[in-house]
Amino acid sequence: MRKTILWFCVTVFSAIIVFAAGQNPPRAEKGEQIMNEACMSCHDFRPIDTQAQDKDGWTKLVKTMIDKGANVSTEDTPVLVEYLVKKHGPLPNGAGKKILLETCTLCHDLGRVREHSGTREEWEGLLVHMMGEGAPLADEDFEVLLNYLARNFGPR
Repeated sequence: MRKTILWFCVTVFSAIIVFAAGQNPPRAEKGEQIMNEACMSCHDFRPIDTQAQDKDGWTKLVKTMIDKGANVSTEDTPVLVEYLVKKHGPLPNGAGKKILLETCTLCHDLGRVREHSGTREEWEGLLVHMMGEGAPLADEDFEVLLNYLARNFGPR
């Protein structure tokens, strides 16, 4: 009986290893690949993380970068712009937006902010926690950012 159980466990474990080895890691989206190849050859993510542009804004910015030498083909431009809007797209205007872009994106992408919703109290607790983790949020910016998050990313 023990040999049967041992044999079964070894077989299952081996199957898991073989199955896992045959899996491909998730591939980056085409837009992300283009961004990594074209944009990251000149700068890091920071200028992208702090933009929060809409489609027109990203289109103009990508065109400007192409004019400066970014290697993006005509057919890849709309794919890149679509990706940038999806992952680094616009945020609601208002006091706090600039603070969010300059502070929160040091560690988080905008998707993480957009996906989170919470009451004012929940946002306050999260901001206090983030400051405890080292977020460089100035005391005078705390209330401004809190108001912005509570107003624009409240409970759904």
